[in-house]
Amino acid sequence: MNIKFRPATPEDLALLRHWDNQPHVIESDPNDDWEWETELHRNPDWREQLIAEKDGRPLGFVQIIDPSLEDSHYWGDVPENLRAIDIWIGEASDLGKGYGTEMMKQALEMCFAVPSVTAVLIDPLQNNTRAHKFYEKFGFKFFENRRFGKDDCRIYRLYRQNWYKVMNMA
Repeated sequence: MNIKFRPATPEDLALLRHWDNQPHVIESDPNDDWEWETELHRNPDWREQLIAEKDGRPLGFVQIIDPSLEDSHYWGDVPENLRAIDIWIGEASDLGKGYGTEMMKQALEMCFAVPSVTAVLIDPLQNNTRAHKFYEKFGFKFFENRRFGKDDCRIYRLYRQNWYKVMNMA
């Protein structure tokens, strides 16, 4: 599908703000302020912020973090050797074309390329059943309900061994 990731930079500020104002993005993440003006200038070793592009055209955003090292402690007290992913398609016109599937596949490959990583976390809103089905097709299993700030979320985990099973069936 020829989707490639590149690091998000301060030059992406206007694009990311634009995507943040799209109804489908707001619906999936209504209460977060990503603080792009600050965060695009930071490059901590526990995080990768990536722009997904197809043939040089920006499609979406992926963030991969180590939740045990992340400085806001968003995930609370979690064990080492996990990763957490945030992912979205920027424009509604790019939904339903397989771009998100390819982005997620590549993000998971990046996570599990680190031999010590045992599982990946994801936290869609409880009412986002479309996202639940999307993650479940990758082998994510429901772990628990959790409230983050004002958001009621479903926490899913994808264990390394389940990822391999899903990839071998693809």
